[in-house]
Amino acid sequence: MGLIKDIYSLSFYNHLAGVMKKVHSSLSEKDFVGQIMTEDFQVMEWKERMKHTTRVMHRFLPENYVDAVSVLINTIEELKNRGFSGGLEYMIFPDYIETYGLDDFKSSVEAFESITQFISCEFAVRPFIIRYGNEMVTEMLKWSQHKNQQVRRLASEGSRPRLPWAMAIPALKKDPKPILPILENLKNDSSEMVRRSVANSLNDISKDHPEILLDIAKKWKGYSKETDALVKHAGRTLLKQAHPQILSLYGLDLEGLKFSAFQIHTPVVRIGDVLEFSFTLHNTGNNSKKVRLEYGIYYKKANGNLSKKVFKISEKTLEKEQQTEVRKRHSFRPITTRKYYSGIHRVAVIINGVEQDTMEFILES
Repeated sequence: MGLIKDIYSLSFYNHLAGVMKKVHSSLSEKDFVGQIMTEDFQVMEWKERMKHTTRVMHRFLPENYVDAVSVLINTIEELKNRGFSGGLEYMIFPDYIETYGLDDFKSSVEAFESITQFISCEFAVRPFIIRYGNEMVTEMLKWSQHKNQQVRRLASEGSRPRLPWAMAIPALKKDPKPILPILENLKNDSSEMVRRSVANSLNDISKDHPEILLDIAKKWKGYSKETDALVKHAGRTLLKQAHPQILSLYGLDLEGLKFSAFQIHTPVVRIGDVLEFSFTLHNTGNNSKKVRLEYGIYYKKANGNLSKKVFKISEKTLEKEQQTEVRKRHSFRPITTRKYYSGIHRVAVIINGVEQDTMEFILES
């Protein structure tokens, strides 16, 4: 598997220059590609290459912003005609609007609506929310009723208060109420992709304003099967935090549940191997019982302290008097996002948000 930055290659730029030449006849393909493929191009990372491409495009597009945007949109149409759909390499188009269009609100809004149907503009739209506030949110509210699902998704995804890999929107973190009508419009959208975006936005909101998510969950629960799934996904952070009200909303308590036979089958684990543990859960009650099963790994940190991370096992329903044995394996395969330290670690079993018991195991390098 190649590096992500290599989506920007000589062959890509030759292709792009040819397509742009078709809609902008004054463009010199040789000069365009020559100014892209500079001596330091090879050492640029992905985002640097994207920004570099945007700057070079700016030199070859019309000086007038509206005319430049017209060339970009016509280029996208030509790409579609040739059978291309938006891939990550085409992030250069929304990046151009973000970089050069912030002072032209009307033209840029129209450009976003068009471009996002080819390649998502969720990152590029955020500086416009910060600059124009409710004026931009009003436009996104209109997008939430658009016939195209990609535009509807831009309304919810672009306005997320904490969109990963993107700049946060401090005003919406502080007060997300302006975007709630957008999410309301999309709560039962025909597209699962759009509904998932709504869930992610609500999950963002729950990190700063759990009461807003809880209020919406109560109102939307039971609206439809799809909306119920959306609300459940939106509440994942609060469920992991064992927030009492979200647990209560889903009937997740410990009444009638008996936890036993917790044991670790691999008391010593080498980095690269797996931890294996099991436990038994018995519903002693007279009615079926919803159960959310999780476990927590208390990782040893560099300073010797332990830091807990929660992982989901499953959600299920235990019928009355049903007993189940749960066996779980947790990998300690090296990953780039976590450094392992040898020594004593712990694993905990969590049932319906409540930690039942913890046991120690040793991790060896």
